Amino acid sequence: MKSAFAVLALCVASSAAEPMPVREGNPLFPGADPHCELIGGTYWIYPTGGGSRLSAYSSKDLKTWERRGPILDFRDIPWIRADGRRSAQAWAPCIAENKGRYYLYYSVGPQSAGFPAHIGVARGNSPAGPFKDSGKPLLTGGDGFEAIDPMVFRDPASNRWLLYAGGSAGAKLRVFELKSNMAELGKELEVATPPKFTEGAFMHFREGIYHLTYSHGGWQTSGYSVHHATAKSPTGPWTYRGPILTSDSTRKGPGHHSIVRNPATGIWLIFYHRWENVAGDGPYHGSRQVAVDILKHLSDGGIAPVRMSE
Repeated sequence: MKSAFAVLALCVASSAAEPMPVREGNPLFPGADPHCELIGGTYWIYPTGGGSRLSAYSSKDLKTWERRGPILDFRDIPWIRADGRRSAQAWAPCIAENKGRYYLYYSVGPQSAGFPAHIGVARGNSPAGPFKDSGKPLLTGGDGFEAIDPMVFRDPASNRWLLYAGGSAGAKLRVFELKSNMAELGKELEVATPPKFTEGAFMHFREGIYHLTYSHGGWQTSGYSVHHATAKSPTGPWTYRGPILTSDSTRKGPGHHSIVRNPATGIWLIFYHRWENVAGDGPYHGSRQVAVDILKHLSDGGIAPVRMSE
């Protein structure tokens, strides 16, 4: 049986005479919460990297990754310090492209008494940035809602751009329409929070089905995992499908993922983070690692459990 990375070699070889070599092994690099997009034949990953700066990683072959940035630095964004917060962490970015411009959405936290979490948005002319902040928060938390983990999705049925956000404190999912400038919210859409939702929502669409995947559990524990629900619309009602990515004996707490389809091959990939070579149920400490594996859809609308590869 071919390893996952042997099959991944075929994903990046569609325009080459022979398959490009891909090393057989995860992880890709240190980081967490990886949002990946395939842009012009290049995979771009936007992860949480620690601190108040964000960087990007790019690769054409899933083997060699180039770090870009920092593409955004909180020291350049005055509104983040306007509430008297002494320091703020940059979490869980995502990228969206519309009409040739790129929009970087990101979390500002942590949320605590007197200091709500925020989601901001910055604009750039390239997936490598640099990105310039819009000048104000896009969404602010509070009242049982933590404004983190933005995910922007273009609904193919309506062409609307939708923002999915929320989690952790309150474990509540919210969905908003984005205005045409991609930097302001339109109306909020009614959505039920799916079973076992904690954070890190991701939406993708395939053959008439909306697939909502999301993280469940404590991020420093073995129970952190990815779960799946489906619907006929981007806001539900949801049919819960169960977990699709869970801990194994040495790789723990896989989660906060993104899903990408290579249009040349039709192969779907899931990018996620995990704790490497740890034992027990946690809490774990140190650096999480970014990994990628193949994602397979089932004929009944489900997703097969993902086997983490080395």
